[in-house]
Amino acid sequence: MTSDVGQGSPVIDQTDHRILAVLDDRPRASVAFLAETLHLARGTVRTRLAKLTAPDGPLAPVTARLAPTAVGRPLRAVVTAEADQATFDGMIDDLSLIPEVVECLGISGRSDMSIEVVAVDADDLYRITQAIMRCRGIRRTETGIVMRELIPRRMGQLCGD
Repeated sequence: MTSDVGQGSPVIDQTDHRILAVLDDRPRASVAFLAETLHLARGTVRTRLAKLTAPDGPLAPVTARLAPTAVGRPLRAVVTAEADQATFDGMIDDLSLIPEVVECLGISGRSDMSIEVVAVDADDLYRITQAIMRCRGIRRTETGIVMRELIPRRMGQLCGD
């Protein structure tokens, strides 16, 4: 079962690892399928999943991961931004209002944020980057176009032995 080690970081045990490995391959696997595949009792699987998916649990909330092309936005870009820390909260509020912003991360280094956006084409990307520049506290941006996804987001390899 998950436990806390160090500074409150949840640590998962071998049974949790096994459940997560199957879910990585089959995210919609049922409790019955997990129990049968892993030779565990259904109650055990239900209890483990409840702890893993609890608000303070280690499993991120389940969300639909659409391919940008499926919603008519085949162009992906990463915008790095320098921010005025005094207006940070308002800036995040403004960024969240731009629908094409699909992820925003606080980062270290020359920039303060990495913002992933999706766009229809180069003209649309220009419009989006201009909207980002109008957000409170954005000082400067730099945009890199995603040419190809080489390794898609993955976590299953972390559940290995």
